[in-house]
Amino acid sequence: VQLQASGGGLVQAGGSLRLSCAASGRTFSSYAMGWFRQAPGKEREFVAAISRSGGATYTADSVKGRFTISRDNAKNTVYLQMNSLEPEDTAVYYCAAVGRTRFTSTQAMAFMPINEYDYWGQGTQVTVSS
Repeated sequence: VQLQASGGGLVQAGGSLRLSCAASGRTFSSYAMGWFRQAPGKEREFVAAISRSGGATYTADSVKGRFTISRDNAKNTVYLQMNSLEPEDTAVYYCAAVGRTRFTSTQAMAFMPINEYDYWGQGTQVTVSS
């Protein structure tokens, strides 16, 4: 599976962006998906996760109520809708995929070591100006 993240950009505080992560291949629905972010000088941070069917999601407390993860398996795409953006949200955002053998729950995905994710996208830059 190859993942291609897009949709990043420069936005003012309070604005919105929608990130997309398009997957190649016919097995997208076999993977739970997650979004992470990494700010300069900081470790990669979990943002949100969604189950294979889309029926379960889990969002980090730092973005809960502002960010929403969703997926469209017919389009092989996972989304991250980001509202009420803050300068602290500035980071490179990455999508990642977890296969059936490692997946237990969307909440558990928040605590999985990043090297246990099966595939990663290349990242898209989000910059929020104050």
